[in-house]
Amino acid sequence: MEEEKENCAVPEKKGGRRSPRRLLRGLLFLAVCAAVVAVLVYSPLFTLQRVIVNGNQYLSREEVMEIARIHMGQPLFQLQTDAVTRNLTRDLRIESASVRRQMPDTVEIDMTERIPVATAACDYGYVDLDRQGKVIAGYRTLKRMPIPLITGVVLHDLYIGDDNTDETVGSVLIFLQKINPEALNRISEIHIGNPEEIVAYTTDSVQIRLGNMERLDEKAKLTQDFLEDLEHAKYPVEYVDFRYTAPFIRLKNMPQAVARH
Repeated sequence: MEEEKENCAVPEKKGGRRSPRRLLRGLLFLAVCAAVVAVLVYSPLFTLQRVIVNGNQYLSREEVMEIARIHMGQPLFQLQTDAVTRNLTRDLRIESASVRRQMPDTVEIDMTERIPVATAACDYGYVDLDRQGKVIAGYRTLKRMPIPLITGVVLHDLYIGDDNTDETVGSVLIFLQKINPEALNRISEIHIGNPEEIVAYTTDSVQIRLGNMERLDEKAKLTQDFLEDLEHAKYPVEYVDFRYTAPFIRLKNMPQAVARH
């Protein structure tokens, strides 16, 4: 019986102290990983040297970088793409944005802008309005923009994020958004001093007499067709009149208006 008891002795527990050699290897591995991370984060090879912006039409690359709060030379791996995206979409001029890193030194930004339809004078300078009449930008001096300037009115107490309340300006914005961007770029000004005698001017100083803002769809279609045809016109045009149901064109140095067909 004593022999059987000796044979049934409880086995020793496994997993005593770890080998110092294994512990040293683990620490060495962690140190190597930390060194690699440090090289990736702080190496001059992985610093921001190029910013590619896609989809910007009105904002410059420098303005986009300022809004995004990124700058050349910052470590690429310290740049948090989700934070940069938030910075961009907080700006009222930007509808959406996505940001990604490209090794070893590039950030690419895809964005969609809120499109300004017209510029108008305000108390402190000028504001850009989108198609809903929201102020998406404001500045003290007039900038060169490929959108019409609404003249004959000064908007009061309007700041970035505010909505236009002027009825005539609102009608003009609806009219402008019905014209495609290519044709719209040929309109330099719309004068609304008299709401019953609104006149648009092309970049070549040709008058487009619109009258009031009734028959908006019809007048927008006529205006777009005229602007597209104007580039190929054989004779210089003085003005086109869309105030009546039978529009007509007056050529320069001609004694009578010529009916539009």
